[in-house]
Amino acid sequence: MNLGKTIQIYMPDGSPISIKIAEITTRIVQLILIPRNKLSEMAQREEAKNVGIYFLFGKSDTDGKPNVYIGEAENCYERLKQHNRDTKKDFWNVAVAVVSKTGSFTKSHVKYLESFCYKQALSIGRFHIENGNIPTQSSLPEPMIADLMDNYETMKTLLSALGYPIFEQIVNEETKEIFYCKGKDADAQGEFTNEGFVVFKGSVCNLIESSSAGRLKNIRKELIQNQVLIQQEDVLVFQENYIFSSPSAAAGAVLARRANGWTEWKDENGITLDQLRRQE
Repeated sequence: MNLGKTIQIYMPDGSPISIKIAEITTRIVQLILIPRNKLSEMAQREEAKNVGIYFLFGKSDTDGKPNVYIGEAENCYERLKQHNRDTKKDFWNVAVAVVSKTGSFTKSHVKYLESFCYKQALSIGRFHIENGNIPTQSSLPEPMIADLMDNYETMKTLLSALGYPIFEQIVNEETKEIFYCKGKDADAQGEFTNEGFVVFKGSVCNLIESSSAGRLKNIRKELIQNQVLIQQEDVLVFQENYIFSSPSAAAGAVLARRANGWTEWKDENGITLDQLRRQE
């Protein structure tokens, strides 16, 4: 059972779209979100000058999937200044530094977390990873690793609360309720989640689009360009779990036509998503 949590977010300049300092008050982990154009203002704050790991978040100009670079530093602010001058990493517009409020992180701690976070982000696959090299993991005693995993869980929660769910599984294997969408050659499975409707990897879509597909043609074209959908003989197949903004967008992409996802997606007993979620 998930327990409730209280998150404190402090906005130093009062703006909700500027610098944010987030923490769960009973934990030692503190996150500092810094828009790139506000980086110089962090020179006056000591929080970001601690030992920590950091994330550079951005979006590719050619791919709708978000990008991230994961690093570690003995002084996060100084390292972020270096990245700000580096034209090779020009994709990012927000940095998030993760530090300890008690100053208890060491170089070994953050190198371990950097490596662990890299592997987790790669496995989950929500973000393109911009790291050119695979971070090496430091060797630590078991009790210390246990503490760091507790820190990781706090960091994971805070990142998601700030809008960067990099470590959240797209599909929750323990609680998922599967829905099905079928038609002509299409045979897809998915789940209705907090973030939208997830179509599962391996789902099959109709290849030929209806004349009434409208904007769905652009959505499917982008999915094909990004190799989320790949043609196999006379169908398209999802290569990864993919989140759509609504059940109807998901059903439309699968059926290659305009569709009411609330009635097209049905459970194993043929009961529609509409009946289960909007007529309870």
